[in-house]
Amino acid sequence: MRCAVLGSPIGHSLSPVMHRAAYTELGLDWAYDAVEVPAGTLTAFLSSLGDDVRGFSVTAPLKKEAAEAAHRRTEVVELLGVANTLVIDDDRFCADNTDVPGAVAALAEAGITTTASARILGGGATAASMVHALSGLGLREVELVVRDPDRALDTAVIARGLGLDVRISTIDSAEVGTVDLLVSTVPVEAVAGAAGAWVGGASALFDVVYDPWPTPLATAAGVTGTTVVSGLDLLAHQAALQVLLMTGDRVDPQILRGAAMAHLGRR
Repeated sequence: MRCAVLGSPIGHSLSPVMHRAAYTELGLDWAYDAVEVPAGTLTAFLSSLGDDVRGFSVTAPLKKEAAEAAHRRTEVVELLGVANTLVIDDDRFCADNTDVPGAVAALAEAGITTTASARILGGGATAASMVHALSGLGLREVELVVRDPDRALDTAVIARGLGLDVRISTIDSAEVGTVDLLVSTVPVEAVAGAAGAWVGGASALFDVVYDPWPTPLATAAGVTGTTVVSGLDLLAHQAALQVLLMTGDRVDPQILRGAAMAHLGRR
C-alpha cells in the first residue's frame, strides 16, 4: 500500500521519516512519500489515484480543500472546516483531523490535563484546532493575538460556538496578562523580540514550531522553568493517530519522535 503527505512546499516535511519508522516497527511493507500538491489542485490530484493508495497526511495549504473534497467527515472536521488526514475506504475519502486529539495527547504527556485560560498567537487553521483541543480540557477564556484581526474571525466564531469567552488582540498592542497556557502557531520571527514577555504571562507554553529548535519562546521558557510542549511532540502524536487510521495498528509516538529528531540532527 502507498501513503503520502500532500502540501506545498513539502520538501521540509518530517512525515515521511515518521510514518516510515512506524511501518518498520509494525513490519509493514508500505511506502510513504512527500508529494508536492499546490493550492487549488487537490481535487484533480485525488481523481488520478490508483487502487493501491490507502491514505494521505495533509498539510498547508490544503487542509480546507481536504475537508471539502471528502465524501465523509468526522464531527471535528465538520466543525473546523479543515482536515489533516484523508483515508480511502471503498473508493471514498474520509476526512479526519488528528491535530486535535494529538494536541491533547501532547499536553497530557507534559502533565497538562486542564487549562481554564489560554492565549493563542495566531488565528488560522492550527489555532482553530488548538481551540477545539483545549475546549475539552476545561478552557473558558481564550485570547487570539494576530497582526490582522480579520484573520482571526473564523476561529473566534468556532471558539464562541464552543461556549468560550473570546477576545481578539493585535500582536503589537496586546496586554500580556496572566494565562494558564500560551500557544504559539506563528513563525519564530513574529514573536522573537518579545519572547520573554509572552512567556512571562503564562504557566506553560505550547509552541507548534519544531524547526529550528529551541525557538525564542522555548528558550525564554527554559530560563523561567516554564513547562514546554513542542511542535515535534504534537507532530509525533498526531502522526501516530494517522498511522492508526490508515493501518489499523497502534505505534508508540516516541518511536516517531525519535525518528524525527534523528533526521533533524542530520540536517
